Amino acid sequence: MKRHRTIRALSRTLTLASTRAFCTSASTSNFALKNVTKSNFDAALGELRGHVRDADFVSIDLEMTGITSAPWRELFEVDRFDVRYLKVKDSAEKFAAVQFGVCPFRHNFYVFPRQELLANGPSYEFLCQTTSMGFLAQYQFDFNACIYEGVSYLSRGQEDEARRRLNVVYEDDLSESASKSKEIGDKPSARMSDILFAARLKNRIREWRDGLLWVKNGGSDSQGMSNDSTEQFQTIFFKMRPALKLNGGFWVEFIAVCISCTERVTEKHFKDLAYIRVTDEISCQQLIVYTESKNDRDLLMKEVKHCLRAEAERKIKAAIGFRHVIDLLSSEKKLIVGHNCFLDIAHIYSKFLSPLPSTAEEYVASLHDYFPSIIDTKIILNANNIFQYMMKKSSTSLSKAFAVLCPQIASGVKSSGLADKPCVKVEVQVDDMRSSNWNSGAKHEAGYDAFMTGCVFAQACTHLGIDFNLQAPPANLVQEEKLQKHINLLYLSWTNGDIVDLRTGRRTAESSTSNLLKTRYPEIVYSKIALVWGFPSKLKAREIRESISKVFGLTSVTSVYHLDETAVFVQFSRTEFVSGFLELKATLERNNDPISVLHPLSKILEGGRTRAASYEVYKEICSSPISKVLFADQAEAVGIKWKTKLHPKVEAEIQGEENLASENRSESFADSPSKIGIQKMNTGMDVPSGGQFPSDRLIDSMYPVQAQA
Repeated sequence: MKRHRTIRALSRTLTLASTRAFCTSASTSNFALKNVTKSNFDAALGELRGHVRDADFVSIDLEMTGITSAPWRELFEVDRFDVRYLKVKDSAEKFAAVQFGVCPFRHNFYVFPRQELLANGPSYEFLCQTTSMGFLAQYQFDFNACIYEGVSYLSRGQEDEARRRLNVVYEDDLSESASKSKEIGDKPSARMSDILFAARLKNRIREWRDGLLWVKNGGSDSQGMSNDSTEQFQTIFFKMRPALKLNGGFWVEFIAVCISCTERVTEKHFKDLAYIRVTDEISCQQLIVYTESKNDRDLLMKEVKHCLRAEAERKIKAAIGFRHVIDLLSSEKKLIVGHNCFLDIAHIYSKFLSPLPSTAEEYVASLHDYFPSIIDTKIILNANNIFQYMMKKSSTSLSKAFAVLCPQIASGVKSSGLADKPCVKVEVQVDDMRSSNWNSGAKHEAGYDAFMTGCVFAQACTHLGIDFNLQAPPANLVQEEKLQKHINLLYLSWTNGDIVDLRTGRRTAESSTSNLLKTRYPEIVYSKIALVWGFPSKLKAREIRESISKVFGLTSVTSVYHLDETAVFVQFSRTEFVSGFLELKATLERNNDPISVLHPLSKILEGGRTRAASYEVYKEICSSPISKVLFADQAEAVGIKWKTKLHPKVEAEIQGEENLASENRSESFADSPSKIGIQKMNTGMDVPSGGQFPSDRLIDSMYPVQAQA
C-alpha cells in the first residue's frame, strides 16, 4: 500500500499539502522563481522572517564566480586534511558569491559586494574563473541584475570596523572642536596666491555677514547689499538660523579651489559664523551659518554632529544588506540543509561573518556558534544502502538525486519507480502563485538548486522513517534520532572522501568513497612525501621517478603526483628516503663538480632552479593569500629563495662535515665506510645507517673510480 507523507518544512512558500502523494498530470506549472534585488529586498526580508520562523528546516545554495584561483589549488588526493581546508579557505576568500538561494522560500537573492560606505577602505576585489562564468552564462545567469541590482552586504567584522570609525569621527568632545579651531587659526598660508585667495574669500563672507546684520538691525535689503551682491549670495535657513549656501553660482570658483580654505577662513575670522557640510543621498550641501553667540554656535555644532552621526548609522544599517538574511538564519537556529555544501558554508562565513580562521579546527569551532546544525544531503545519500541502490551506485549529484528521488517534480509525471516507497507531496508558492507540480526549469540558479536540495532532503527523510504528517510533525528535526549520525558532517572533499565533523573539527572515519580511492592509489603517507618544483619543463613524472630510483633503488619511489607542469609530489617507500633525497640534492648543488654533473639526479637539477622540501612547506605555500597560476611562481612569490629546505640541525651537520672533508681531501676514502657506519640495503647500494646522505658519502660510494682519480 502506498504511504503518503506531508511536510511543512518549507513553510508557506513550500507548503506541503496533505492530499494525494503524487500529481498525475503530465504538465507542470512553470512560473519563475522570486528574484530578490536591492529594490525589493526590504519587503522580501520581512516575508522571510515569518517563513523561516515557521519552517522545520531551511535549504540553501550559492552560485560563485569561481572555485579555484590556480590549477595547483585544485583538491588532490595527495592533499592532507589541513591543506584541503586551506584550499577551500582560499576559494572562499578570493571569489564572490553572486547568488544566494534560500528555501523555504526559493527566494533567489542576487548579491554583489558593492561598496556602500565610502570610508570603508578600498573597493572590493574578487576573482572570476572563466569556466565558472561560462557555466553561469550557459544557464542564463543575469549578470546585469547581479551587478546593478544585487543586494550589497557588510560582514559582522566590517560592520564593527565601520562603527568603530564612526565613534572616532563623531565622538562628543567639544574640546576637540576648540583645539581644531586653534589649529586652523594658527596655520599660516605658504604661498602668495593662497594669501590673495584667502583675502578675497574673507571679503566675500564679510560682505554677506555685514548685509545680514544690516537687515537684522532694521536696514533694508537694497541698502545693505548691491544688486550684484544679492545675486551672488543665496541665503537660506538651516535649523532656524540664516545660512549662506555655497553651492553653485559665484561660489563655485572658491569651492573648486579649496574647501579647507573656506573652512579655515570662516573659523579664523568670524566667531559668529560656522562652516557646515551636510550630506544626503543625493548631494553634499556646504553652508556658512550665522549664530547669535558662542553657546548658540556650540549648540549648532552639536546638533549637526548628532544628525551626521544618525545619518552615518543609517548608512551602516542599510549597508548590512543581505547579511540580515544570514543573521536571521543564525538566530532562528534552524536546521540548515545543503548539498556538498562545505564551500558554500565557507563562503557564508567569509562574506558575512568574519575572516576565515587559519585552521579547520578554529573554523568549525566558530562556525558551530553561528550554525549549530547543518546537514549535507550528499552525506545522507552515500551513507544509506537504500539510496545507493536507488541511485544505482552512480553519481549522487544534486540533479541526479532530484530526478531519482523526486521524479514527480523533476519531470511532471507520475512516478513508477518509487510507487511502493514513502513519498512527499510538495506544493510551491511564489507570491500569489501556487502549484503542487512545479518546475521552474531554472537549474543552476541558486534559488532552484536550494529548492531541489530541500526536496531531496524531505524525500530522504521519509525513507529514513521520519514522519512529516501534519497531525504529528517532528517537534524539532535537529533532535530527530534518525538524523543524528548525519548532522554536522560535511564533505571537505567529496572526490577524496574526506568528511569533517563540525562538532569537533576532526576528520571522521573514512567513507566508502575513500576506500575505493585506496584501491586506485597507493596509501598516502605524508612523512614519506617530498615536494619538488622548478625542474625543467620537459621532464615527465616517469623520468623523475627513474632518475630518483637509480639512486635509491627500483622500489624506492611508490608514486609521483603532478601538481601542475612545474611541481610534483614524490612519495617514497621509506620515510628516511625523504631526508636522504633532500640532503643529497643539497650536496650536489653545493659541490657543482664533474661528479655532480654525471649524477642521475642531474637531469632533475638541470637549470639550477629546482627546489625541494618536505610536505610541510607545501602547507606553508598553500596558506599564502597570493595565487599565481604556476606553483613554481607561487613559491617564488611567497618568498622562497632557498633551493632545498633541510632541518636546521641536519643543515649544520652537513656544513660541518663539508668543512672537515675540505680539510682532509687528500686522505684516502678506504676507511670511510667504517667511519660513517655504512650498511648494505636491498637496493644494492651503500646507504648510511638511518638513511642519512650528508656530504660526499653517497657520491663516493657510487663512483669510487672517479673519486679515486
